[in-house]
Amino acid sequence: MATGIATAPLQQADEGGCAAREDVDRRIMRSKRALRRALIELASERGLDNFTVNDLCERADLNRGTFYNHFKTKEDLSLALQAEFMIGIAQLRAGMEELTLLDLAKQRLSKKPLPILVALFDYLREQSDLLVVMLGPGGDASFGQQLREGLCSDLIMGLLHERYRTDPTPFVSYYVAFYSAAYLGVITRWLQTGMQESSEEMARIAMRLLLIKPGESITL
Repeated sequence: MATGIATAPLQQADEGGCAAREDVDRRIMRSKRALRRALIELASERGLDNFTVNDLCERADLNRGTFYNHFKTKEDLSLALQAEFMIGIAQLRAGMEELTLLDLAKQRLSKKPLPILVALFDYLREQSDLLVVMLGPGGDASFGQQLREGLCSDLIMGLLHERYRTDPTPFVSYYVAFYSAAYLGVITRWLQTGMQESSEEMARIAMRLLLIKPGESITL
């Protein structure tokens, strides 16, 4: 009997504590979403360098104390959003690293897009509000470099023959740099022109651009 009497209040207290933590977690998530939206809106209107923490808080309808509970500066917020985006990219990189020349050959014959590339463009579309700002003229130039190195280079390396993946010769590194920059340009153009093509179309375009030969008809 004593055991039953003792545990009931403890269970109630535990349930109450969990509910309180969930409420706090939801408030934190709402605040961070509001700050994300505010930063993207202000950066789109003025550029990343031309607004303050006060501007962010006013646009997000939050007080400065709430902001400083999570971030020290607006640059910290910007970097946190970029890091969050790159976590999603990292989850896709494993699939890209597993691409082989056989996959490419099958894709050419079937004319179907590679699923991992479709998933990539789906993710880029989901995050397009952030990407358009960060890759734009008023954004963060270092983010473009991060995206090129953390996504495009891995994609190109995954498509190289195995003997080139560890090849230290300069031409191989220039080849990877050339196509990585080109692919970043493709992604940027797609975003800045309103993503009119579907993820499936962009996956096919990405592969076709890699495989097209000089002098060949420029058709998909």
